[in-house]
Amino acid sequence: MSGAVIENMSTKKLFFLGFFILGFQVLSIMVGALIAPSPTSAIRYLATKCINRNRVHGWLMPWGSNRCQQVNSFDEPLAKTLDANDIVFAVHIPLPNTQMSPWFQFMLAVLQFDIAFKMINQIEEDVIITIDAGLAHRDDLKSEWTTARHSVEQRPLRCTFSVPKTYENEGRFYHCDPIPIMQLGSVAHKYFLINLRLPVNDTVNVGIGEIKDINLVGIHQNGGFTKVWISMKTVFTPWILVASVWYWHRIGLLARPPVLLEKVILALGVSMTILNVPVEWLSLGCDWTWMLLLEDAQQGVFYTTLFCFWIIFCGEHLMDQSQRNRLSAYWWQVGLVMFGSSILLAFDLSERGIHLNNPFYSVWASEIGTNISITFILMAGTSVCLYFLSLCGMVRCVFRNIGGKIQQLPAMPEARRLRYKGMIFRFKFLMLVTLACAAMTVIFFILNQVSDGHWLWGAYTLQVHSAFLTGVYGMWNLYVFTIIFLYAPSHKHKRNISGDIQQTDLLEKPESQETQLNGGEPGPTETYRITGKVAQE
Repeated sequence: MSGAVIENMSTKKLFFLGFFILGFQVLSIMVGALIAPSPTSAIRYLATKCINRNRVHGWLMPWGSNRCQQVNSFDEPLAKTLDANDIVFAVHIPLPNTQMSPWFQFMLAVLQFDIAFKMINQIEEDVIITIDAGLAHRDDLKSEWTTARHSVEQRPLRCTFSVPKTYENEGRFYHCDPIPIMQLGSVAHKYFLINLRLPVNDTVNVGIGEIKDINLVGIHQNGGFTKVWISMKTVFTPWILVASVWYWHRIGLLARPPVLLEKVILALGVSMTILNVPVEWLSLGCDWTWMLLLEDAQQGVFYTTLFCFWIIFCGEHLMDQSQRNRLSAYWWQVGLVMFGSSILLAFDLSERGIHLNNPFYSVWASEIGTNISITFILMAGTSVCLYFLSLCGMVRCVFRNIGGKIQQLPAMPEARRLRYKGMIFRFKFLMLVTLACAAMTVIFFILNQVSDGHWLWGAYTLQVHSAFLTGVYGMWNLYVFTIIFLYAPSHKHKRNISGDIQQTDLLEKPESQETQLNGGEPGPTETYRITGKVAQE
């Protein structure tokens, strides 16, 4: 019988494999830290206050040869003759003498209101602001604007005033929370124009205070980071694809059908390949607004498969022989993972799915939507916590089971003892690598949240956020490759080199027969067989 590569590869070759994997991991981190720029850029635009007395339904430009009639401040004499409905806030994206690019991948817009405090015009509690928003685009400075979307949206206006509300403090500004107003899943045009109106009547936009200015913060992915990210995906895609095909070909050469663990390893390779496919190359020439939804779906498939793999990987080295090779044995763990993934998918569809038709929509715009979203996130988080508790418990049981086998090693013949000792050490090391990968993901995430986005290191600027993304992405690819390679059937067969080893084979034969799977066929590795409860008994 041929075992797995992890059992038959020499220690020297395993050392070189580990050095190779570690080198690629460091390279993945350094690519993000030293080559890639920050993943996103945020540019602040001050909205121009355009006058539209006749309330013509046209596009008003803040600058250029066709710029609108405008006022710089609402304190000007001209502004005092205007009605609030005569004002249109216009924002041109990007700034003059620059242009957008498909390499930016996506674009977000967030509004920041400058509202002055007035005793007779204060912001009411739980007030809702109504925004009449329009979006247009074009690809040169001379053509007409093409209307992309028009929508009337409502957003909660949450502001605080840090000093006492007295006449002495009139003119001071409220501190208002940013308001998300737009999200585009692709940046297929060079120029964008946003016109915002704040319609006012007896029931609309009452109690929103005295608005002085509106700032729009445009956020997009940096083109340099996109190039690095797509390049990494282009490199990893054929690598993992070829490894998965090679692995399944080796499984097909066996005289037995594949067991559950081998099928899950193949599924892990397929899901990693799906995540790696660089669809972004095609999106550079197409206005595919669903790219963000597709990327979230790809990540969801991979992480769901990865979580299921960890459960099955531990469980198959722990189950009784009668319960092995059955997916139903993991119904509640796998069901918990699928439940959490379904919740996140529903949340994602409620946000990004509607953005396909209305980029101004936000699930957080209403109190009900906010509560539902928070509930979805809490339920998904609870599922993840329960999953990790279950996983840690299974890992503990596996290591305790291995400890029982180690205690039996001194009673075995020397050749058999050395062979089992080496296999157990390699399996334990692989389990520790698995836990280390999960721990490093959490650590990188925490560092990414508490850092300012970059650290200065000598003459270089280390982009921590970029290093986190490229490092974790490279880590998962290398982990999947390692699992596929080490658990593939080896081409080396057992050789009877000495009389001791011949005797060892004869001694192992009854145990091998005792630890057969339900179908009478051995498992993928020797460790797979000896760590089961029946084998331990």
